[in-house]
Amino acid sequence: MKLYQTLTIGTAALALSMGAALAQTVGPQGETATPSSEVTVSDDLAASLQGQGHTAALLWHDQSDFVNAVTAGATDEFERLGIEVVTTTSAAFDAAKQRSDIETALARSPDIILSLPLDPVTSAAAFAEAREEGIALVFLSNLPSGFQHPQDYAAIVTDDLFEMGKQAADALAASIGNEGTVGWIFHDAEYYVTNQRDNAFKTTIENDYPDIEIVAEAGISDPARAEEIANAMLLRNPDLSGIYVTWAGPAEGVLAALRANGNSTTKIVTLDLSEPIALDMVNGGNVVAMVADEAYELGRAMAAAGARQLAGEETPPFVVAPAITVTADNVAEGWMQSLNIAAPASVTGN
Repeated sequence: MKLYQTLTIGTAALALSMGAALAQTVGPQGETATPSSEVTVSDDLAASLQGQGHTAALLWHDQSDFVNAVTAGATDEFERLGIEVVTTTSAAFDAAKQRSDIETALARSPDIILSLPLDPVTSAAAFAEAREEGIALVFLSNLPSGFQHPQDYAAIVTDDLFEMGKQAADALAASIGNEGTVGWIFHDAEYYVTNQRDNAFKTTIENDYPDIEIVAEAGISDPARAEEIANAMLLRNPDLSGIYVTWAGPAEGVLAALRANGNSTTKIVTLDLSEPIALDMVNGGNVVAMVADEAYELGRAMAAAGARQLAGEETPPFVVAPAITVTADNVAEGWMQSLNIAAPASVTGN
């Protein structure tokens, strides 16, 4: 999923504490992951929901291609189930606005709310009002403080975090012939989504690729510092075979540093889709792969979890959608599979 500097969470998670022992995605409270393919609404259940006048509200954290794809997946599933989306909002990463959006949505009396809570504390009080009104709550990645499953929410839906990091490691290893030295630029914040993705890369390199050594590590909290951090890493390690970057925003800064240094050999892998990163990749530059989530599938699974709760069917607390490795060879297909839109013309040449 698309990540930004301003998105934080106070959950304890298992994140960094498990280190190399972590070999699968777990939820913010240590929940076992359930594949999104297992969260479905049967035709019989769908028929029971049709004509009931159920409604839903989509209260998002921001507006982006990622959010648009999640919305499309949710809207298509709701349409199949006869559930009308009565409001869609964007909080622009403003927790106060998100609370206002929730209160405004409650006036429409939706039966289901899908949302990514921006602040676990601020959002908890607002979502508690929705919970007390019997609204089915489904959360994208984050969880309001104090909420318990199943009494407070239907499910959390997010990426297969470990698989994203693992696929990034596999792609980088393949690009350097399974040997060499690499740098690891990780998200320097307590957020279980990025922590698990980053650690999965490191764990996979250390466990599966004995001839690859991570010789440089750097944490980043502000994407604007990515070029500076990469320059410092390259100054000490000018012959790096590859660099992992925690997500595509900072990867753009790392790519700029490599170009400024005249370095055309160090490979980059990162997570999430970006037009500048993809353009470098298809032109045979430093970037060899981007690993993305299936955002459309995230939305479908969220809608299904909400509808299941309306029908009295419990969904497991923590649901994950598949990851996909996007390379120059499958960029058009990967973009569509992830975001449900065509890849930019600059990337495909169409």
